[in-house]
Amino acid sequence: MVSRGEIVTTRAELAEWVGREILPLERDLRSWLRRRVATPTDVEDIVQECYCRLARLHDVSHITQPRAYLYAVARNLLQNQLKAARVVRLEAIAELDMEWRSDDPSPEDVVMARSELGRVQAALATLSERARSIFVMRRVEGMSQREIAQAMGVSEAVVENDASRSLRAILQLLTDPDVESDRGVRGGKRRNA
Repeated sequence: MVSRGEIVTTRAELAEWVGREILPLERDLRSWLRRRVATPTDVEDIVQECYCRLARLHDVSHITQPRAYLYAVARNLLQNQLKAARVVRLEAIAELDMEWRSDDPSPEDVVMARSELGRVQAALATLSERARSIFVMRRVEGMSQREIAQAMGVSEAVVENDASRSLRAILQLLTDPDVESDRGVRGGKRRNA
C-alpha cells in the first residue's frame, strides 16, 4: 500500500494511489469546474487531462496534499484552455468562413463577374459574325469542330482556323487592356483601324 509522500515504482501502485487519493475528489472537482467553464465537454476534457497528467507521474512523493495538487493541475489546464480560446487559430477562422459562406455569390463576386462578362462580350463584339458563332458553338455550347462545320456549311479547316484566331484575339483583348477594342477578327482576318 502506497501512502502519502511515498515513491510510486509501479503502475499498479500509482493506480492504487489515484484510486485512494484522487478519485474521491472527482465529484467536487467537476462541480468546481462547472462553475468556471462554459460547457460540460470542457469539464470532461479537463478532468480527463488531469488523469492523463497523473498517469504520467513516476513518483508521487512530492504530493503531500493530493487535493491541492489536483486542483492546481485543473486550474492550470483551465487557464491554458481560456488562453487558447482567446487566441484564434487562422485555420479555425478559415473553417468558419467556409461554413458561413453560402452558395450565393457575394456582392463583390457579382460585380467582378459582371465586369468580366462585359469584357468578354466586348471582345466577342470585335469578331466577325461567323467567327463569333464558331467561338460560341465551340467554347460555350461545347460542339465539336465537325458538328460546327456541318451546322455552318463550311469545312473543318475553316472552323479550326476561325476558332483559333478568335480565341487568340479574345485572350489578347482580355489580358492586354491597351489593345484597342475596335480591332478584331473580321471574316477570319484582322482588320486594321
